[in-house]
Amino acid sequence: MVFDNETKQWLSGNEAIAQGAWEAGITVASGYPGTPSTEIMGNFARYDDVYAEWAPNEKVGLEVAIGASFAGARALATMKHVGVNVAADPLFTAAYTGVRGGLVVLTADDPEMHSSQNEQDNRNYAFAAKLPMLEPSDPAEAKAMVGRAVELSEQLDTPVMLRITTRIAHVKGVVEKGERVAVPEPSIEKVPAKLVMLPGNARVRRREVEKRMATAREMAESLPENRVEKGTGPRGFIAAGTSYNYVKEAFPDAPVLKLGMVWPLPEKMIRTFAGSVEELIIVEELDPFLELHIKSMGIDCHGEDIIPNQGELNSFIVKTAVEPESAPEVFEPVELPMRPPNMCAGCPHRGLFYGLSKMKDVFVSGDIGCYTLGFLPPLSAMDACVCMGASISMAHGMAKALGEKGEGKLVAVIGDSTFMHSGLTGLLNTVYNNSYATVIILDNRITAMTGHQQNPASGKSLTGEPASAIDFEQLCSSLGVKRITVVNPHDVDATRKVLKQEIASPEPSVVISRAPCILLPEEVKRKKPTYYTNLDNCTGCTACVQMGCPAISWHPLTPEEAVEQGYREKQRGYAEITEVQCNGCGQCACVCKFDAITRREED
Repeated sequence: MVFDNETKQWLSGNEAIAQGAWEAGITVASGYPGTPSTEIMGNFARYDDVYAEWAPNEKVGLEVAIGASFAGARALATMKHVGVNVAADPLFTAAYTGVRGGLVVLTADDPEMHSSQNEQDNRNYAFAAKLPMLEPSDPAEAKAMVGRAVELSEQLDTPVMLRITTRIAHVKGVVEKGERVAVPEPSIEKVPAKLVMLPGNARVRRREVEKRMATAREMAESLPENRVEKGTGPRGFIAAGTSYNYVKEAFPDAPVLKLGMVWPLPEKMIRTFAGSVEELIIVEELDPFLELHIKSMGIDCHGEDIIPNQGELNSFIVKTAVEPESAPEVFEPVELPMRPPNMCAGCPHRGLFYGLSKMKDVFVSGDIGCYTLGFLPPLSAMDACVCMGASISMAHGMAKALGEKGEGKLVAVIGDSTFMHSGLTGLLNTVYNNSYATVIILDNRITAMTGHQQNPASGKSLTGEPASAIDFEQLCSSLGVKRITVVNPHDVDATRKVLKQEIASPEPSVVISRAPCILLPEEVKRKKPTYYTNLDNCTGCTACVQMGCPAISWHPLTPEEAVEQGYREKQRGYAEITEVQCNGCGQCACVCKFDAITRREED
């Protein structure tokens, strides 16, 4: 595709949203990294005359944006779908207070759970919190809808939600550049009757919420983001977001009502469109949100009775769901070989989980991060994982349920960023209520899973400026933890000894597993040793293979091959290190008892 680089850009949805936020005059943005939303904040921070930050969690991020709005500035809060659960407390009340400067709340949903622990349709939050919600279907619309969301926010005196999904966040498209609008001058204005949500004030504001939503419903009828695309045939479709694209690909000639505002809905427009077709089909990902509300209008339609309500849709799924016998083969998705996720070669978490994997009677309560991969074989060293920060509280709950039977058997594993996000209160509760669970903080100095974002423990801000770094030892001590030990997880034997000792303790203890992520820029640049396999010494014991390092490969042998190649007759195979993948952590050398893994000395 050819276009004028002076006026147009080739942007992902996330990049387009950052551009749109800047053009819309947003000056303050706060959020917590979470795929698929992460890149929005990083890109927005590159613009002039803006402030962007990583907050410890989504609740704090939204509260920062609310505060900026109360000061008259235009503000943005970004998060993935499960982050809205964390931010729900201020979100629901901000619907009552309203805004001064425009406030946009970005939710990035993840159908198919590409990088999430659940599928969640956050259109339901717009309905429950009584907030307008927009949903774009491509990067250009995503950019434009940020500006529209700011306009609606200030016109209606409300936060406005903007919903994207993984496909919109990461797909690339041509986006028209625009100029930044005039930025409102921030100011302090005391309006306690509007902003202090005591019951007396809240009751008044509750009535304002209903008035505002009535106005929003009227506006929805004429918003250009809601449009009818004429077509031929008796069948018509209603769709929004990425589902609209699937409908257009599968049924290019059919009439379509495309909704850009998915709440509140344009009831008159929907009724008129429904009356113009013989059969109405609602195509949407995840919950039958549009379908339920359209059916509540008394309109007959098809939806989840033929369209799957789990996972991502695509044009093939939509075509075969509507016309099972006529879907052409061109829509058939290609079957790709599985590529299971794995911790990186040299990852410090591997040494820690290797030690836990040998403690078969220990229950490991896990958390959200790269280290969740400790669940996978061959380590298989995580037994539960629910949500951000839950590991510590769950281990405490198990301790109270099991009593003395659980002593020496309960561990909570949590990353440094996740601990900052929502682990502090769990640890405080564990100490306060006299538990005995052992908490392991995996301190790799970064928020690694989402692409190396800074956090309060990393010593830098989002823009790379020096920042205060939390001292985990002092922090845990101030919470009342008396047993605090720091280990280097690359020293597998020493780490395992500490784990045995602390897990057996009858009082709360904290083990800080401290080693930097191997993919940090400074680690990538650092000259590291490599290890190689001395095949003459390898017995095929598989101890190194059990670590699951992608730099170590296993070569099976038949008895005949073993003899032919000079190995022991009953040796079932040998392990070999691919040196170009080795990051020099030395963990495999720690577990090899036959001197088959050797550090390569530099010439």
